[in-house]
Amino acid sequence: MPAPQTLLADMFAAAVNAARPENCLAAHLPPPPKGRTVVIGAGKASAAMARVAEQHLQGNVSGCVVTRYGHAVDCQHIEIIEAAHPVPDQAGIQAARQILDLVSNLTADDLVIALISGGGSALLPMPAPGITLSDKQDISRQLLRSGATISQMNTVRRHLSAIKGGHLAAACYPARVVNLIISDIPGDNPADVASGPTVADTTTCADALEILQRYKVNVPDSVRRILEEGVSETVKPDHPHMANVDTRVIASSQHALMAAADVARQAGITPVVLGDAIEGESREVATVMAAIAHQVRRHGQPAQAPCVLLSGGETTVTVRGDGRGGRNVEFLLSLALALQGAEKICAVAGDTDGVDGQEETAGAFVFPDTLERAHTLGMAPRHFLDNNNAHEFFERLDNSLVTGPTLTNVNDFRAILVL
Repeated sequence: MPAPQTLLADMFAAAVNAARPENCLAAHLPPPPKGRTVVIGAGKASAAMARVAEQHLQGNVSGCVVTRYGHAVDCQHIEIIEAAHPVPDQAGIQAARQILDLVSNLTADDLVIALISGGGSALLPMPAPGITLSDKQDISRQLLRSGATISQMNTVRRHLSAIKGGHLAAACYPARVVNLIISDIPGDNPADVASGPTVADTTTCADALEILQRYKVNVPDSVRRILEEGVSETVKPDHPHMANVDTRVIASSQHALMAAADVARQAGITPVVLGDAIEGESREVATVMAAIAHQVRRHGQPAQAPCVLLSGGETTVTVRGDGRGGRNVEFLLSLALALQGAEKICAVAGDTDGVDGQEETAGAFVFPDTLERAHTLGMAPRHFLDNNNAHEFFERLDNSLVTGPTLTNVNDFRAILVL
């Protein structure tokens, strides 16, 4: 069997590779239409998706997609625009306007291929009438610190938008729209990926307002009135302009977990998939998973060692400190504290896009001696956790997982190896 860190790194790499556009997109591309093929998209994977699309599509192909700064790749026929994530900027607004212009005046003979992936909510901002970019930026920052789930955040985002929540798909009518989605959302609801610019939405302005109230997000009176009056409502499934929309999720957390499970089996390790849509506060999820790992060591349940506990989804962090956080490293630091140096238990957790929180670091590793080494260096692990400063904690231990941009995004990946 490979060394534990090598095996964990190999499982993470396999999870990411399973969701790379070059490995999952081409088989889902539709045949050419009678008219034009227009490729649009938004998300951290959209540029890589566009490159694969134009390599395989035939006929008259053009388009424009927006991705995160540093995630662009070279394309010949599809324009790549970069913008800010996770808080939107003016470049994203300009990209949104350009994409809307691109799909105007299409005919029933034309085809729109929408390449949608995680991160598109911030990358494709177009505030609804009466809402400013500054309003959206401030609300986004508050939501990111509030502990709200990604689905809840995206419910708010699409009800403050003139392009999300199906509005972009409606603008494509009467052309046919094929959505190819790499999902970063627990449960893989297409309406939540990038806040569903090309997908009909069943949530309401009232739902968005309730979420803002629940998490005590301060919003201007103008925004509150818009939601209360329902004037920024999203496009619903029965809208006639949604009749020609075909939606396919081509990669997800489940695909990534299955690829990692194959790596484990090849190494003689039993994979146990705990779930592909796990949510909750990062430190609390870690406590539960530490208990499962202890159960394996003590009682051989739910599997005998050696095994690996695999899970995906997206946990949340309620920010209370001023450290360099990230939900995956916060999970790992809490896990280390709950394991208390238990023998033969190691772990990796990382965001499959290569960016955990706002750091250019995917995640980190935990080993039985993690706490001991920290104390030797004069670090108090609990203090780092209380200050949401887990990135610095693992950097000092030289246990960070750094991949660079992976050009895909199927959310968090966690593996706890019990030997």
